[in-house]
Amino acid sequence: MLTGIHVAFIGGDARQLEVIKRCIQLDAMVTLIGFDNLESNFTGATKRPLTCDVLKDADALILPIVGTDDSGYVESIFCSKQLKLQEEHVASLPKHCVVYTGMAKPYLRGLLEPKNIPLVELLDRDDVAIYNSIPTVEGALMMAIQNTDITIHGSNSMVLGLGRTGLSMARALHSLGARVKVGARRQEHLARIYEMGLTPFHIGEVRQHVTNVDFVFNTVPQLILTAEVIAQMPQSAFILDLASKPGGTDFRYAERRGIKALLAPGLPGIVAPKTAGQIMAQTLSRLIAEQTRSRGNQHG
Repeated sequence: MLTGIHVAFIGGDARQLEVIKRCIQLDAMVTLIGFDNLESNFTGATKRPLTCDVLKDADALILPIVGTDDSGYVESIFCSKQLKLQEEHVASLPKHCVVYTGMAKPYLRGLLEPKNIPLVELLDRDDVAIYNSIPTVEGALMMAIQNTDITIHGSNSMVLGLGRTGLSMARALHSLGARVKVGARRQEHLARIYEMGLTPFHIGEVRQHVTNVDFVFNTVPQLILTAEVIAQMPQSAFILDLASKPGGTDFRYAERRGIKALLAPGLPGIVAPKTAGQIMAQTLSRLIAEQTRSRGNQHG
């Protein structure tokens, strides 16, 4: 339970609603900042403007998946006013307050570090990233089907990167009957790809492997699909870049070649906000409870 814990939310999208519901169920005191246009009223939550006064007794501050942009603005689909997190807001947080977000840009780190406010980035956590790979893969398959005129079954499909999303993506394509090649760097990843019954190759040799691809799913957040690589692809190929912005594809050159290439970060929040929100809610409620217990032990 989170009885007696003050959890403040600043901004967010439909995913945050699941986290808010969970915190209320667990008996936390909940303050919503940047939720002015939210239709449903949560019993047990208070809507407030972004002021230092509101934050001064927060035990946990929950920001959206991308905490702030490079200038400190916090995205909120439930608020028409802009929300900007500034130094004075952070200065008003109690020393024990923990800030939770999906991923933090340098602006947010720059605000929190000098004040020694702990920051937890949920997307860095294996559990969250693995759970999130499920709606990511479903969304990726949906986009691949919508944007092509062939089946995934029997296709030549390529996955770049065998991280948490890449592994789930490769497995799903294989189970749908695609011929799957997977590019990775680490020897143990190449061994794992082979063990899965897929075709491994070193990602540095991607150029030699794209000559007959139908689908390419990139999960590596650096430029892998360069103009030189795309030049070797058939014009009918479809590229779906699942890496965080700006992705790992030369989109300008792909367009010039007439190859359809889409950047699709943040798919869980688009295709399955309820499930993605429940994943965040489960992890966040556990972390906040642990944080409170450890604080109690320190004082005890």
